[in-house]
Amino acid sequence: MTQWDMNQVLGLKHDQNSFFCADWPAPASVYTLITTRKGGYSRSPFTSLNVGMHVGDDPQSVQCNRDLVQQHVTKPLAYLQQVHGTEVINALDAVRALEAGEPWQADASFCRLGSNVACAIMTADCLPVLLCDRAGTVVAAAHAGWRGLAHGILQNTVEAMQINPMEILAYLGPAIGPEAFEVGAEVQQAFCLHQPKAETAFVDIGNEHYLADIYALARLALADAGVHQVYGGTECTVLQRDRYFSYRRDGQTGRMLSAIWLE
Repeated sequence: MTQWDMNQVLGLKHDQNSFFCADWPAPASVYTLITTRKGGYSRSPFTSLNVGMHVGDDPQSVQCNRDLVQQHVTKPLAYLQQVHGTEVINALDAVRALEAGEPWQADASFCRLGSNVACAIMTADCLPVLLCDRAGTVVAAAHAGWRGLAHGILQNTVEAMQINPMEILAYLGPAIGPEAFEVGAEVQQAFCLHQPKAETAFVDIGNEHYLADIYALARLALADAGVHQVYGGTECTVLQRDRYFSYRRDGQTGRMLSAIWLE
C-alpha cells in the first residue's frame, strides 16, 4: 500500500499537483509530505500555496494554506523560525512554542514514535533534508542552506536522532540545482577549507565565481556523519518555475513545506 493509499484509509484528501511524498525505501511507519507552489490561496507574488508567515504575504491567506496542508498531516506541524543556524530541537518543544505564539529559532527538529507531532521545514531554494531510521522509531527534518551545511546542521541533526548513523536514511527535497546555484569565493572556501572533497561540488566559472551543487555538499555532510543511504536530490527550484517557489529567481516569493512524521 502506498502512502497516498494509506492517506485515503485515514480519510485524507490529496492533490498530487500540490503535494508529493519522498521517494525512498523508508519503513511503513514513516510518512512524508512535500508541497509545491500550487493549489493554495495566496495571490501574486506568493501564488499560491505559500506557508511562510514571514515573507510579506497576507497572514489570513497563509493560515488558510497552512490549514490546507495540515489536513494532509495527521500530527501538528512543528513550524520553526529558521535562522540559517545549526540548532536542532525536539519537534514537540517546537509545537508548544508555536502554540504559545513564540516560534522556536532553530533549523532542524526531530521526533520519536509516540510524540504525536510532525517535523516541518520551509524552503524556497535552500535544501530540505528528511531523515528516518530503518526501524521507524525516529524522524527528523533539517533546513540546509549553504551556511547551515557549512557549519554542521546535518551532522547535528544526525547526532540528535541518537541512532546508529548506518541505520539512518536521508531524503533530499527540492532545492536550487547545480546549474542555477552561482556563488562567490567565500562560499566555496567555507566548504573547501575544512572538507577537501567539497571541491568536487564546485565548478569554476571565472571571476572567483562558482556553480555549487548543494545536493553533493549535503551528501558529503551526511557521509561525514556516517549516513550513506541518501535519496532524492534531482529537482531545481529555480528552473522549475511553475512547480516551486525560488527566492534566488524571484526575490519576494513564498515558501514550500517538507514534513515527516511517524504513525
